[in-house]
Amino acid sequence: MRHETWDDIRDGNRVHIFGPAGSGTSTLGRALAGALSSQHFDTDDFYWQPTDPPFLEKRPPEERLALMQAMFLPRRDWVLSGSVESWGKEIAPRITMAIHLSLEPEIRRSRLERREAMRCSCNRGWGQPFCERCTAFLCWADRYEAPDRHRPGRSLEADTAWARTLECPVLLLDSTRPVPELVRGTLDRLDQLAALA
Repeated sequence: MRHETWDDIRDGNRVHIFGPAGSGTSTLGRALAGALSSQHFDTDDFYWQPTDPPFLEKRPPEERLALMQAMFLPRRDWVLSGSVESWGKEIAPRITMAIHLSLEPEIRRSRLERREAMRCSCNRGWGQPFCERCTAFLCWADRYEAPDRHRPGRSLEADTAWARTLECPVLLLDSTRPVPELVRGTLDRLDQLAALA
């Protein structure tokens, strides 16, 4: 059986898109995967057990990684959106390019409120008071930029530290720009990297 070499690992386009909740990592991930004729995966599908309502029960990290390994990690090409900084060190060597999205907190909050109003099981509708679970999530998301070492999950500090550990190029993109423009910029950068290989 042939063993995978470092050159094998670096071949292909395996893109990781991360950033604060509401910055559009999943939206860009789907669009980029389509442009690359690749497949898009989101970390939420591996991080959380399927429950109704969703996002209640976490999978153990080893189960998340085993699922990802079974579904897509060995492939030559994929796009992965979402955060893995606290549990995905084994994924890092396979990433050929990363994208760190940023977005003004007020715009993110507006996007998240609309999203929660659509998908929350309390089904209160846009403009109505949120349930306790939604309110807790929105308050957590609001603190992405806050310097708080004890805050669980995504933070600007944690994402910046994760980006520094990656051995691949990391693009910093402002997701106020239209998605097609972000995709074009990413494809241009991938072409540049391919030309340098």
